[in-house]
Amino acid sequence: MSERSGGFEATLGRGVLAALALGLLTAACGAHLPAEAPTPPVAPLVWPRHPAEPRIRYVRTITGLRDAGIGKSFFPGLVESLLGKTDEYLIRPTGVVERDGVLYVADPGAQAVWIFDTPGRRLVKVQRIAGTELAAPVAVALGPNGAVFVADSWLQKIFLLDRAGKLVRIVVGEGLERPAGLAYDAASDRLYVADSAGHRIGVYAADGRRRDTWGTRGHGDGEFNYPTHVALDRTGTVLVTDALNYRIEAFDREGRFLWKLGRRGDGSGDLAAPKGVALDSAGHLYIVDALFDAVQIFERRGAFLLSFGERGVHPGQFWLPGGISISGQDRIYVADSYNQRVQVFDYLGGPR
Repeated sequence: MSERSGGFEATLGRGVLAALALGLLTAACGAHLPAEAPTPPVAPLVWPRHPAEPRIRYVRTITGLRDAGIGKSFFPGLVESLLGKTDEYLIRPTGVVERDGVLYVADPGAQAVWIFDTPGRRLVKVQRIAGTELAAPVAVALGPNGAVFVADSWLQKIFLLDRAGKLVRIVVGEGLERPAGLAYDAASDRLYVADSAGHRIGVYAADGRRRDTWGTRGHGDGEFNYPTHVALDRTGTVLVTDALNYRIEAFDREGRFLWKLGRRGDGSGDLAAPKGVALDSAGHLYIVDALFDAVQIFERRGAFLLSFGERGVHPGQFWLPGGISISGQDRIYVADSYNQRVQVFDYLGGPR
């Protein structure tokens, strides 16, 4: 077949697609659809259940572009569907954090960091940084001046990216065995890194200067057995998920042990596979448990308060959840890893 004939067929194909799209659009505009019965209001999904006063409310689920409120208009979306193009979706998110309406998601399944910029109506998928393909980006944390830290456990590096996903600097390029969790204290310019395979916490300035290292492998106070996640309270207390010791340990900024919470077990208030840890404005501790497929909430002194979630695929259910973060407005983000999504909840207040 001649090139001219091939070009004619390609042009004809595009014309058919355009005509089909226009026909569907026209049909949709001109059709008289039967009136639908009013949809009864859906009761909000809250914990604890009625008649108790609700403390946690399910808000929404984010799996991709449209869920984040950055959907395409009807006609471009229709044409892309006809051409066989589809949106990309989260694969195995493990870390999540939000600032000013921008959601950052670490997704080792996609070997990418997703930036859902709802105010800017754009989605950025970062798969390469400084000429290097990401391999296992597992954690994100808010950094200085609107930037975000990213930990890649396979590359053994920590990156600092701007809001658009561009590299600001490589913060840590060597000396880590398996970085797994991050938390940044802007007041003291300290980046805390849970080095899981190294059984320690590394402390760095945002410019990459190493400030401190503490911890060793063991079961005693201040020791670790595969630490995986880090969080900070409003006073700068450092909370570390000491995963295979089945507990949360608390330290001051200098690494001095303060207290611990948790024990191994299969009952309410016990820990089986602790992952992400976070705090709300009232100082309650939220601990994700991947084996329970739930988030447990504790008082700072250790008393168990509430659990939400269970194994499943519906809203408010989890399948091997991982990271968690809570915004300054008490919006809760949970990386629901094997359900390939981020679930969003609100803390509604309660006893302080």
